[in-house]
Amino acid sequence: MKLQASFLTLALATVSLSKPTARQSTSFVKADGQSFTLDGQPYTVFGSNSYWVGLTGLTTDEMDVTFQDIVETGGTTVRTWGFNEVTSASGDYYQLWNGSTPTINYGSTGLENFDNVVAAAKANNIRLIVTLTNNWSNYGGMDVYVDQILGEGQPHDYFYSNPEVIAAFQNYVKVWIERYAEEPTIFGWELANEPRCTGSTNATSGTCTTTTITDWVKTMSSYIKSLDSNHLVGLGDEGWFNLSNSTDYAYDGSQGVDFDANLAIDTIDFGTFHLYPYTWSEETPSAMVWGQEWIENHRDAQATYNKPVLMEEFGVYADQNQTTTYENWYSTVIDGGLSGVLIWQAGSNLTSGPTPNDGFAIYPDTPVYYLEKQFSARLKAKN
Repeated sequence: MKLQASFLTLALATVSLSKPTARQSTSFVKADGQSFTLDGQPYTVFGSNSYWVGLTGLTTDEMDVTFQDIVETGGTTVRTWGFNEVTSASGDYYQLWNGSTPTINYGSTGLENFDNVVAAAKANNIRLIVTLTNNWSNYGGMDVYVDQILGEGQPHDYFYSNPEVIAAFQNYVKVWIERYAEEPTIFGWELANEPRCTGSTNATSGTCTTTTITDWVKTMSSYIKSLDSNHLVGLGDEGWFNLSNSTDYAYDGSQGVDFDANLAIDTIDFGTFHLYPYTWSEETPSAMVWGQEWIENHRDAQATYNKPVLMEEFGVYADQNQTTTYENWYSTVIDGGLSGVLIWQAGSNLTSGPTPNDGFAIYPDTPVYYLEKQFSARLKAKN
């Protein structure tokens, strides 16, 4: 949405649990054809996004409540941000830039804090999908790399092609990979949230194409695989197609993403797509029906490439026929055999107040929260 073992042992000791949970397996989630497995058994990917759990100053107790609320819906998996690029130190962040020089924040407001996130997830038997940068300006993202290294206002898409920028991003990624390479709580790594040729600044070189981003996906995914053979790797994209006969921007390749070409890459283990028909102005014949077809088309790609595919973000607002739409989309995911689904986004009522709400947040004891319980049970029963 547009918006090391010793460390973890210490962090886990700080997490307080209000009730016992099942002990987490020490194995890693794997991809097997169109499914995920854990210890040789089917692993159901159902859950939510909580980008904010490591970035909003939560206590370890509040992190625990966050994951407990997701577990209560039947959630097994949570997607969260593994990035926050800043140019002045404030709050929780992972990398501070001084000119073209970045410095990793290893301290209590940086990676030590993410150790607490991992420990709280582990205590609640949750696996984490960690996204490593953002197409958008929220929490820094790609344009910080471009602006700091190449100069303010340089094209967004240079993030994918400029050697200095790629090297800087690889240095950042390496820190995360090496810290958590042996940590099974990490489900997998995602290269970026919603990569496109354009970002928040709209500055573009005019030469970015689907090939530009696909080549970058090959480079970055193979780089991660060279460092970490334990974890899965995905892209984190919205799932745009690249069909020569289409005039719909979701299908014509104009966003710089070719879902099929990216899913075919050997070092990409699973596919991802998002679904926001109202935000995307895709309402013909209706937002719900357009979304159903979007899910079905990605399920077909899943079968073609024999790899798991996740609908890892989706959302409509409460006044946009939300419950009926979500019932339709969850049913389409489950009945069609899509590999898994994560809603955007989780919400919790904490002692410090409610967690961030962009209009899509689902808090406990609300109709969609109970809907999640119903459909998580259906998906687990099918698996």
